[in-house]
Formats: sequence, C-alpha cells, structure tokens
Amino acid sequence: MRIAQLANFVGPRSGGMKTALEALGAGYAEAGCERLLVVPGETDRRYDGPHGPVVEVRAPRVGGGYRLILEPWRVIDILESWAPTSLELSDKFTLVPVTWWARRNGVGTVLFSHERLDDQVTLRTGLETTTKVSIGLLNRILVRSFDNVVVTSHYARREFQRLADAAGTPMTKIPLGVDLDLFRRRPHVPSDVLRLIHVGRLSPEKSPQLAVGTAVELHRRGLPVHLDVYGEGPMLDELLAMSAGVPVTFRGHLGDRVELARRIAEADVSLSCCPAETFGLAVLEALASGTPVITADRGGARELVDRWSGAWGAPLPAALADAVLAVAARPVDQRRAAARARAEQFPWSASVEQLLGLHARISGREAVLTA
Repeated sequence: MRIAQLANFVGPRSGGMKTALEALGAGYAEAGCERLLVVPGETDRRYDGPHGPVVEVRAPRVGGGYRLILEPWRVIDILESWAPTSLELSDKFTLVPVTWWARRNGVGTVLFSHERLDDQVTLRTGLETTTKVSIGLLNRILVRSFDNVVVTSHYARREFQRLADAAGTPMTKIPLGVDLDLFRRRPHVPSDVLRLIHVGRLSPEKSPQLAVGTAVELHRRGLPVHLDVYGEGPMLDELLAMSAGVPVTFRGHLGDRVELARRIAEADVSLSCCPAETFGLAVLEALASGTPVITADRGGARELVDRWSGAWGAPLPAALADAVLAVAARPVDQRRAAARARAEQFPWSASVEQLLGLHARISGREAVLTA
C-alpha cells in the first residue's frame, strides 16, 4: 500500500498531532507500506524523513506560529505524481477538495478526527449556539466527502454519528497509543509535598486554568502542594496572575521528550482536566510513567482513566481538588502500578494494526493482504 498522510494547521507546538503522525508513520513503514507525509511549511521543500518522503507546502501563518495550506490544488499535484492508494487527512478545513480528486481517481480517503470542533471552538470563542450551527454544516460536508471517519473516543464519535449515519459513511473508533518504552515507571522518591504536573498548551481549548485552579484550591485548603506546568501559550499571563502566591512553577515548553518523561514520572499526580479533549495523549504518557491522572468527568480523556489509575470530577477546581485527594490517599505502589497497567492497554502497535486494516479495505487491498 502507498499511504499519504496529510496534516494541516501545524505549528511548532503541535505536540499531540506530531507525536501521532510520527508513531503511525513508523508503524506503516515497519509493516512494509510506502508512506508520504504532506504538511504546511515556510517554503516548498522535499526531503527523506525517517519513515518515507516528506513534502512541505508553502503556507501562510494563521496565528500562534501555526500554518495552514490554503491552496489544495498544490497538494493534488503532489499526490498525482506520487500515486497513493489511500489518503489519511488530519484536516477539516481547506483540504476537503483533495478528497474530491481522490474519489475521481479511485483513491480511498480517511478523515482522522483529532479534535471535536464543536466543543473546541466553543472553548476558544465562547459562542456556543453559533459555533455548533457552523460546525454542524461543516461536518455535514465532511462525512459526505470521506470514505471513512476515524475517531479516537466515544466522545469524539458523538460529533459525527448522526450525520455519518444519514450519509451512509462508516465510522471507526481507533484509540491512539503511547510509547511504552519512552514513558515508563521510574524509582519514586517520597516527598512531604504533593507534586502535581500539567503538560499541555496554555490556550483556552486546553483549559489549563482548571489545572492551575486545582493547585490553588489545594493550597487554599492548607495542603503542601507544588504544581509544575510544562507548556506555552496565550493564557500564560492570566495563569500567572491566578497562581500568584501559590507554589506553581511555569517551566515553558520542554522539547526533550526523554527529560519530559522523567519529570512526569517524578510527579505524584498529573492534571489533565480539559472537558473537551477528544483523546488525551498527555493522559496516556502520564499513566505509562506510573503517574495517576486527574481529569474532567466528561470528554475523551475521561475514557482513558479508570477508577484504579486516577480519578475525575466536574470541571471545577473544588471538584478536581477532591479527586486529587482521593488518589493521594491510595497506597503509592498500588496507584502507580494501576496507572502503568492501564497505559499498557494502548500500545501504538494496536493503533497501527487497526488503521492498516482500514486502509486496506478502502483501497481495495484487503484481499491482497489476507491472501
């Protein structure tokens, strides 16, 4: 098979998407597939990546360092010369015309829905009714343009289910995975301070104020706590003001994944509290490190955390603080072993295997693979 992965709205801090693209690309290459990656860039550029050719398409900045391909016909030119058997798009905006080209040429298409747009845009803008109407119209177009819509959680599925059923477009739930070698349990040193950690972009759609607010609430209750925040974004000043006088340290973006894994493993509890997360790679990375996770009682991240590997509460600092205390009361070895065991249910190999099966079906290669 020749699988083309197309990603758009990519920036220097697109951590989750980049992690997924790299892990899936490695799995496709290991399985013997040819893989092409197309992403926006500062200039037109082609080079050989570790898992196949990479093409960067010149694209303008659209805010926050992110770039967006606005000329889908340029992507079509690339695909015509490479001749993929199937496409995997992580884009819901400007690359839809590529699927029309694919349909005319008998190339199967998969929409890999990394985000639930209705709730994410509501968090960004605060405009719920108008946003949901607009996103509903976009999703109606999307489900009629693709051969299959892949979602990572039941929460993500609900955005598309009714429209996909009406259009007769199949949907497939395929959870993402985690690098179980990079993120692993390490010797845990006891401390009199409850060490909290939050990893994620400091922007409204990620709800970092809930993590910081939880630390503020625990401090107000008189508990010895310290929160380390890893990430950058437009909410930094707001979060600094919120946490004034509270033991919260903003560490910025840590690009060294090995060092980040070590620091996650050192924490007692990870706070990943966004109620609109469609999956939550940061949740899995914490669990794989043996660090139990506190999350909101709704959203895709909630589906990753069971009653042994963490806890959840309403997306309010007081409720999340209660959840932290419930986890901290459990025996250390028990809660850390449970966190790791939960993460081991989500290896990247399982994601790759399911996606390869899907690509084989939509490209008509299934009979070849099973012969």
